[in-house]
Amino acid sequence: MEEYRHAPVLLEEVLQALNVRGDGVYVDATYGRGGHAAEILRRLGPDGRLLALDRDPEACAAARARFSGDGRFQITRGPFSMLETVIEGQGLSGRVDGVLFDLGVSSPQFDDPRRGFSFRQDAPLDMRMDPESGFSAAHWIVRADEAEIARVLREYGEERFARRIARAVVRERAIAPVATTRRLAEIVARAVPTREVGQHPATRTFQAIRIHINRELEELEAALPRAVSVLAPGGRLAVISFHSLEDRMVKRFLRIEARGAELPPDLPVRQTHFRVRLKIIGKPVRPGARELGLNPRARSAVLRVAERTETPNA
Repeated sequence: MEEYRHAPVLLEEVLQALNVRGDGVYVDATYGRGGHAAEILRRLGPDGRLLALDRDPEACAAARARFSGDGRFQITRGPFSMLETVIEGQGLSGRVDGVLFDLGVSSPQFDDPRRGFSFRQDAPLDMRMDPESGFSAAHWIVRADEAEIARVLREYGEERFARRIARAVVRERAIAPVATTRRLAEIVARAVPTREVGQHPATRTFQAIRIHINRELEELEAALPRAVSVLAPGGRLAVISFHSLEDRMVKRFLRIEARGAELPPDLPVRQTHFRVRLKIIGKPVRPGARELGLNPRARSAVLRVAERTETPNA
């Protein structure tokens, strides 16, 4: 299998954030095509371990081909909400030194027209990260009513013309199936009265539908506390987000885990009664000018890092 070469986002910053040790145990919860994983393995000694997860069968096949024979590496096919189960199955719960989430669609998925993530080439409207399970975007569009379509576009795409687009989709699907990326993009483009500078009018719609059918935010909400649970004291959690919905969720989760839940001032419960499991490390990190020049897709990336506390409060 041909190896996919693409510069992983915020690579040096991730390696620094994870503080990779030669004998450490690390988890790449979103393998993609292994850019981060390869560099973590380069820094591991013979006693180190790297466990990876990915929903995409092509990503898993590429990983096994690339790292076959390396006993330090293991990949499991599945969503990253399986992380805790995988770690427990290896007897490594509470012994993990670092967990990485690199959220969103990988470049190979985005660039492969068969996957239907992009409107830049005409292709079947699929968008599934695991094309062998669940239902495609085209399948959802056929069955969703106008109110549901509008809700998804508004909540997951923050699309201000959600109702107008939903109305157009329902009208057009009655004439002919909305089964390809180009057809959906054209429907959205005709429905949207104004465009954001430098952005295709269908960008938010495609993002919203992809997030919905892959249950990306639900997966992230489930996976974050599980990642903290498997970390050893001093272990690091590093999360790269690419849009505001993800980043807000990550930011809120880290804040609560580091400070406890925010309570009304008149509630007779002290903040110290809550278990604090993390401390936030540094400020959010964004790509620099050099990386953006080499990889424009990194422009919206944000890296947040936290460390498992030595003695969590009870």
